[in-house]
Amino acid sequence: MTKNRWTEADIPDQTGRVAIVTGSNTGLGLHTARALAEHGAHVILAVRNLDKGAAAAETIRKFAPEATVDVQELDLSSLESVRKAAAELRAAHQRIDVLINNAGIMTPPKTVTPDGFELQFGTNHLGHFALTGLLLPSMLEVEGSRVVVVASLDHKLGGAIHFDDLQWERRYVKALAYAQSKIANIMFGYELDRRLRKAGASTISVSAHPGVTDSDLFRNVSFLLRPVFQWSTKLFAQSPEKGALPQLYAATAPGVEGGQYWGPDGIGEMLGYPTLVKASRKANDRDVQKRLWAVSEELTGVTFPV
Repeated sequence: MTKNRWTEADIPDQTGRVAIVTGSNTGLGLHTARALAEHGAHVILAVRNLDKGAAAAETIRKFAPEATVDVQELDLSSLESVRKAAAELRAAHQRIDVLINNAGIMTPPKTVTPDGFELQFGTNHLGHFALTGLLLPSMLEVEGSRVVVVASLDHKLGGAIHFDDLQWERRYVKALAYAQSKIANIMFGYELDRRLRKAGASTISVSAHPGVTDSDLFRNVSFLLRPVFQWSTKLFAQSPEKGALPQLYAATAPGVEGGQYWGPDGIGEMLGYPTLVKASRKANDRDVQKRLWAVSEELTGVTFPV
Protein backbone atom coordinates (compact mmCIF):
# COMPACT_ATOMS: atom_id res chain seq x y z
CA MET A 1 0.00 0.00 0.00
CA THR A 2 1.06 3.57 -0.52
CA LYS A 3 1.46 6.12 2.17
CA ASN A 4 -1.51 8.47 2.36
CA ARG A 5 -1.70 11.18 -0.30
CA TRP A 6 1.22 10.22 -2.55
CA THR A 7 1.66 13.06 -5.04
CA GLU A 8 4.01 14.20 -7.81
CA ALA A 9 6.26 15.69 -5.12
CA ASP A 10 7.07 12.11 -4.02
CA ILE A 11 8.41 11.03 -7.42
CA PRO A 12 12.06 10.02 -6.98
CA ASP A 13 14.78 11.67 -9.07
CA GLN A 14 14.46 10.39 -12.64
CA THR A 15 17.75 11.79 -13.94
CA GLY A 16 19.32 9.43 -16.45
CA ARG A 17 16.10 7.55 -17.13
CA VAL A 18 14.50 7.40 -20.57
CA ALA A 19 10.70 7.34 -20.47
CA ILE A 20 8.30 6.83 -23.39
CA VAL A 21 4.68 7.89 -22.89
CA THR A 22 2.15 7.09 -25.59
CA GLY A 23 -0.69 9.52 -26.21
CA SER A 24 1.16 12.27 -24.38
CA ASN A 25 0.10 15.38 -26.24
CA THR A 26 -2.96 15.87 -24.02
CA GLY A 27 -4.77 14.75 -20.86
CA LEU A 28 -3.32 12.03 -18.66
CA GLY A 29 -0.39 11.38 -20.96
CA LEU A 30 0.67 15.02 -21.07
CA HIS A 31 0.61 15.36 -17.28
CA THR A 32 2.43 12.05 -16.86
CA ALA A 33 5.16 13.17 -19.26
CA ARG A 34 5.39 16.61 -17.65
CA ALA A 35 5.79 15.15 -14.15
CA LEU A 36 8.53 12.77 -15.32
CA ALA A 37 10.35 15.58 -17.11
CA GLU A 38 10.15 17.84 -14.06
CA HIS A 39 11.90 15.10 -12.08
CA GLY A 40 14.75 14.75 -14.57
CA ALA A 41 13.67 12.05 -17.01
CA HIS A 42 14.44 12.21 -20.72
CA VAL A 43 10.86 12.00 -22.00
CA ILE A 44 9.68 10.89 -25.42
CA LEU A 45 6.18 11.93 -26.41
CA ALA A 46 4.91 9.13 -28.66
CA VAL A 47 1.99 10.72 -30.48
CA ARG A 48 -0.01 10.45 -33.69
CA ASN A 49 0.01 14.17 -34.53
CA LEU A 50 3.50 15.70 -34.64
CA ASP A 51 2.25 19.30 -34.48
CA LYS A 52 0.27 18.57 -31.31
CA GLY A 53 3.26 16.69 -29.95
CA ALA A 54 5.53 19.67 -30.56
CA ALA A 55 3.05 21.95 -28.79
CA ALA A 56 2.93 19.54 -25.84
CA ALA A 57 6.73 19.47 -25.69
CA GLU A 58 6.79 23.28 -25.51
CA THR A 59 4.22 23.17 -22.70
CA ILE A 60 6.39 20.73 -20.76
CA ARG A 61 9.50 22.88 -21.26
CA LYS A 62 7.70 25.80 -19.60
CA PHE A 63 7.48 23.71 -16.44
CA ALA A 64 10.86 22.01 -16.85
CA PRO A 65 13.17 24.29 -18.90
CA GLU A 66 16.16 21.97 -18.49
CA ALA A 67 14.27 18.84 -19.50
CA THR A 68 15.05 16.79 -22.59
CA VAL A 69 11.76 16.23 -24.40
CA ASP A 70 11.53 14.53 -27.80
CA VAL A 71 8.55 13.83 -30.03
CA GLN A 72 8.09 10.50 -31.81
CA GLU A 73 5.42 9.91 -34.42
CA LEU A 74 3.32 6.88 -33.49
CA ASP A 75 -0.11 5.81 -34.76
CA LEU A 76 -1.08 2.83 -32.63
CA SER A 77 -3.90 1.91 -34.99
CA SER A 78 -1.33 1.06 -37.70
CA LEU A 79 1.10 -1.81 -37.26
CA GLU A 80 3.29 -0.27 -39.95
CA SER A 81 3.54 2.93 -37.90
CA VAL A 82 4.21 0.94 -34.71
CA ARG A 83 7.06 -0.96 -36.35
CA LYS A 84 8.55 2.22 -37.79
CA ALA A 85 8.33 4.07 -34.46
CA ALA A 86 9.83 1.16 -32.53
CA ALA A 87 12.76 0.91 -34.94
CA GLU A 88 13.44 4.65 -34.69
CA LEU A 89 13.19 4.62 -30.89
CA ARG A 90 15.55 1.69 -30.53
CA ALA A 91 18.03 3.31 -32.91
CA ALA A 92 17.92 6.59 -30.98
CA HIS A 93 18.13 5.16 -27.46
CA GLN A 94 20.49 2.49 -26.24
CA ARG A 95 18.25 1.92 -23.20
CA ILE A 96 14.62 2.46 -22.30
CA ASP A 97 13.77 2.64 -18.61
CA VAL A 98 10.03 3.25 -18.68
CA LEU A 99 7.32 2.56 -21.26
CA ILE A 100 3.91 3.89 -20.29
CA ASN A 101 1.19 2.53 -22.56
CA ASN A 102 -1.21 5.38 -21.91
CA ALA A 103 -2.84 6.23 -25.25
CA GLY A 104 -6.41 5.20 -25.84
CA ILE A 105 -9.56 5.80 -27.81
CA MET A 106 -13.04 5.42 -26.31
CA THR A 107 -16.41 4.60 -27.92
CA PRO A 108 -15.92 5.85 -31.50
CA PRO A 109 -18.32 4.97 -34.29
CA LYS A 110 -17.56 1.56 -35.81
CA THR A 111 -14.18 1.98 -37.49
CA VAL A 112 -11.66 -0.51 -38.86
CA THR A 113 -7.90 0.05 -38.68
CA PRO A 114 -5.66 -0.23 -41.76
CA ASP A 115 -4.88 -3.77 -40.59
CA GLY A 116 -8.56 -4.74 -40.37
CA PHE A 117 -9.02 -4.55 -36.59
CA GLU A 118 -11.85 -2.87 -34.70
CA LEU A 119 -10.39 0.52 -33.82
CA GLN A 120 -10.51 0.29 -30.00
CA PHE A 121 -9.11 -3.25 -29.81
CA GLY A 122 -6.56 -2.46 -32.51
CA THR A 123 -5.37 0.78 -30.88
CA ASN A 124 -5.77 0.26 -27.16
CA HIS A 125 -4.54 -3.34 -27.03
CA LEU A 126 -2.93 -4.64 -30.21
CA GLY A 127 -0.97 -1.46 -30.95
CA HIS A 128 0.46 -1.37 -27.43
CA PHE A 129 1.09 -5.13 -27.46
CA ALA A 130 3.15 -4.79 -30.64
CA LEU A 131 4.98 -1.67 -29.46
CA THR A 132 5.95 -3.30 -26.17
CA GLY A 133 7.21 -6.45 -27.84
CA LEU A 134 9.33 -4.47 -30.29
CA LEU A 135 10.82 -2.18 -27.60
CA LEU A 136 11.36 -4.83 -24.93
CA PRO A 137 14.87 -5.83 -26.11
CA SER A 138 15.99 -2.31 -25.14
CA MET A 139 14.56 -2.74 -21.64
CA LEU A 140 15.38 -6.27 -20.52
CA GLU A 141 18.89 -5.55 -19.27
CA VAL A 142 18.02 -2.18 -17.74
CA GLU A 143 17.87 -2.48 -13.96
CA GLY A 144 14.59 -1.15 -12.61
CA SER A 145 12.92 -0.81 -16.01
CA ARG A 146 9.13 -0.91 -16.07
CA VAL A 147 6.29 -1.36 -18.53
CA VAL A 148 3.15 0.38 -17.30
CA VAL A 149 -0.13 -0.66 -18.90
CA VAL A 150 -2.93 1.85 -18.38
CA ALA A 151 -6.34 0.22 -18.02
CA SER A 152 -9.75 1.52 -16.96
CA LEU A 153 -12.52 0.95 -14.43
CA ASP A 154 -14.67 0.24 -17.48
CA HIS A 155 -13.03 -3.17 -17.85
CA LYS A 156 -15.50 -4.29 -15.17
CA LEU A 157 -18.53 -3.05 -17.11
CA GLY A 158 -19.12 -6.07 -19.27
CA GLY A 159 -15.46 -6.51 -20.05
CA ALA A 160 -14.70 -9.87 -21.66
CA ILE A 161 -12.61 -11.17 -24.56
CA HIS A 162 -14.99 -12.14 -27.37
CA PHE A 163 -12.78 -14.62 -29.16
CA ASP A 164 -15.67 -15.62 -31.44
CA ASP A 165 -15.95 -12.01 -32.71
CA LEU A 166 -12.90 -10.03 -31.59
CA GLN A 167 -13.43 -7.35 -34.23
CA TRP A 168 -17.17 -6.87 -33.55
CA GLU A 169 -18.13 -7.74 -37.11
CA ARG A 170 -21.51 -9.25 -36.23
CA ARG A 171 -22.82 -6.51 -33.91
CA TYR A 172 -20.91 -3.46 -32.75
CA VAL A 173 -21.60 -2.18 -29.23
CA LYS A 174 -19.04 0.57 -28.78
CA ALA A 175 -19.09 0.61 -24.96
CA LEU A 176 -18.59 -3.17 -24.78
CA ALA A 177 -15.87 -2.99 -27.42
CA TYR A 178 -14.11 -0.40 -25.25
CA ALA A 179 -14.50 -2.63 -22.18
CA GLN A 180 -13.00 -5.53 -24.14
CA SER A 181 -9.98 -3.43 -25.10
CA LYS A 182 -9.38 -2.38 -21.49
CA ILE A 183 -9.69 -5.86 -19.98
CA ALA A 184 -7.26 -6.93 -22.71
CA ASN A 185 -4.84 -4.27 -21.41
CA ILE A 186 -4.90 -5.74 -17.90
CA MET A 187 -4.61 -9.32 -19.11
CA PHE A 188 -1.63 -8.35 -21.24
CA GLY A 189 0.04 -6.64 -18.28
CA TYR A 190 -0.41 -9.68 -16.06
CA GLU A 191 0.76 -12.22 -18.64
CA LEU A 192 3.74 -10.07 -19.59
CA ASP A 193 4.90 -9.89 -15.99
CA ARG A 194 4.72 -13.67 -15.58
CA ARG A 195 6.86 -14.13 -18.68
CA LEU A 196 9.37 -11.53 -17.48
CA ARG A 197 9.65 -13.31 -14.13
CA LYS A 198 10.20 -16.66 -15.81
CA ALA A 199 12.95 -15.14 -17.94
CA GLY A 200 14.64 -13.59 -14.89
CA ALA A 201 14.43 -10.17 -16.55
CA SER A 202 15.21 -6.88 -14.84
CA THR A 203 12.02 -5.44 -16.29
CA ILE A 204 8.64 -5.61 -14.54
CA SER A 205 5.13 -5.06 -15.87
CA VAL A 206 2.67 -3.03 -13.77
CA SER A 207 -0.91 -1.94 -14.48
CA ALA A 208 -2.76 1.22 -13.40
CA HIS A 209 -6.01 3.06 -13.96
CA PRO A 210 -6.94 6.74 -13.45
CA GLY A 211 -10.39 6.36 -11.94
CA VAL A 212 -12.92 8.91 -13.21
CA THR A 213 -10.87 11.69 -14.76
CA ASP A 214 -11.70 14.77 -16.79
CA SER A 215 -10.04 13.93 -20.09
CA ASP A 216 -10.73 14.13 -23.81
CA LEU A 217 -11.57 10.42 -23.99
CA PHE A 218 -15.22 11.51 -23.95
CA ARG A 219 -14.87 13.32 -27.27
CA ASN A 220 -16.71 10.50 -29.06
CA VAL A 221 -19.79 10.68 -26.85
CA SER A 222 -22.87 11.45 -28.97
CA PHE A 223 -23.82 15.09 -29.51
CA LEU A 224 -27.03 14.71 -27.48
CA LEU A 225 -25.29 13.14 -24.48
CA ARG A 226 -22.21 15.36 -24.54
CA PRO A 227 -23.68 18.13 -22.30
CA VAL A 228 -24.61 15.50 -19.71
CA PHE A 229 -21.09 14.07 -19.71
CA GLN A 230 -19.53 17.52 -19.55
CA TRP A 231 -21.73 18.51 -16.61
CA SER A 232 -21.17 15.27 -14.67
CA THR A 233 -17.43 15.37 -15.39
CA LYS A 234 -17.12 18.86 -13.93
CA LEU A 235 -18.99 17.74 -10.81
CA PHE A 236 -17.58 14.29 -10.14
CA ALA A 237 -14.30 13.73 -12.04
CA GLN A 238 -10.82 14.51 -10.82
CA SER A 239 -8.28 16.52 -12.76
CA PRO A 240 -5.91 14.88 -15.26
CA GLU A 241 -3.03 15.82 -12.95
CA LYS A 242 -4.54 13.73 -10.17
CA GLY A 243 -5.77 11.01 -12.49
CA ALA A 244 -2.20 10.51 -13.67
CA LEU A 245 -0.93 9.70 -10.18
CA PRO A 246 -1.56 5.91 -10.26
CA GLN A 247 0.42 5.45 -13.47
CA LEU A 248 3.16 7.75 -12.20
CA TYR A 249 3.30 5.71 -9.00
CA ALA A 250 3.48 2.48 -11.00
CA ALA A 251 6.28 3.93 -13.13
CA THR A 252 8.46 5.47 -10.43
CA ALA A 253 7.70 4.58 -6.82
CA PRO A 254 10.17 2.40 -4.92
CA GLY A 255 8.76 -0.94 -3.83
CA VAL A 256 6.37 -1.39 -6.74
CA GLU A 257 6.26 -5.04 -7.78
CA GLY A 258 5.52 -6.66 -11.10
CA GLY A 259 1.97 -7.82 -11.60
CA GLN A 260 0.47 -5.16 -9.35
CA TYR A 261 -2.50 -2.98 -10.30
CA TRP A 262 -2.74 0.61 -9.01
CA GLY A 263 -5.70 2.96 -8.92
CA PRO A 264 -7.33 5.71 -6.81
CA ASP A 265 -8.06 4.99 -3.14
CA GLY A 266 -11.50 6.65 -2.98
CA ILE A 267 -14.95 5.07 -3.03
CA GLY A 268 -15.33 2.79 -6.01
CA GLU A 269 -11.76 3.63 -7.09
CA MET A 270 -13.21 6.69 -8.82
CA LEU A 271 -11.15 9.42 -7.15
CA GLY A 272 -8.19 9.70 -4.83
CA TYR A 273 -4.54 8.89 -4.38
CA PRO A 274 -2.68 5.76 -5.57
CA THR A 275 -3.36 2.47 -3.84
CA LEU A 276 -3.29 -1.22 -4.74
CA VAL A 277 -6.57 -2.29 -6.35
CA LYS A 278 -8.01 -5.49 -7.79
CA ALA A 279 -9.01 -6.23 -11.34
CA SER A 280 -12.18 -8.16 -12.13
CA ARG A 281 -12.37 -11.92 -11.77
CA LYS A 282 -12.46 -12.27 -15.55
CA ALA A 283 -9.29 -10.23 -15.90
CA ASN A 284 -7.48 -12.69 -13.62
CA ASP A 285 -8.32 -15.76 -15.71
CA ARG A 286 -4.86 -17.09 -16.64
CA ASP A 287 -6.12 -19.41 -19.36
CA VAL A 288 -7.80 -16.49 -21.13
CA GLN A 289 -4.68 -14.35 -20.64
CA LYS A 290 -2.55 -16.99 -22.37
CA ARG A 291 -5.06 -17.40 -25.18
CA LEU A 292 -5.24 -13.63 -25.70
CA TRP A 293 -1.44 -13.50 -25.84
CA ALA A 294 -1.30 -16.18 -28.52
CA VAL A 295 -4.02 -14.48 -30.57
CA SER A 296 -2.30 -11.10 -30.21
CA GLU A 297 1.00 -12.52 -31.47
CA GLU A 298 -0.80 -14.04 -34.43
CA LEU A 299 -2.69 -10.84 -35.29
CA THR A 300 0.28 -8.49 -34.95
CA GLY A 301 3.07 -10.78 -36.12
CA VAL A 302 5.09 -9.64 -33.08
CA THR A 303 6.69 -12.20 -30.77
CA PHE A 304 8.35 -11.32 -27.49
CA PRO A 305 11.91 -12.13 -26.39
CA VAL A 306 10.52 -13.64 -23.16
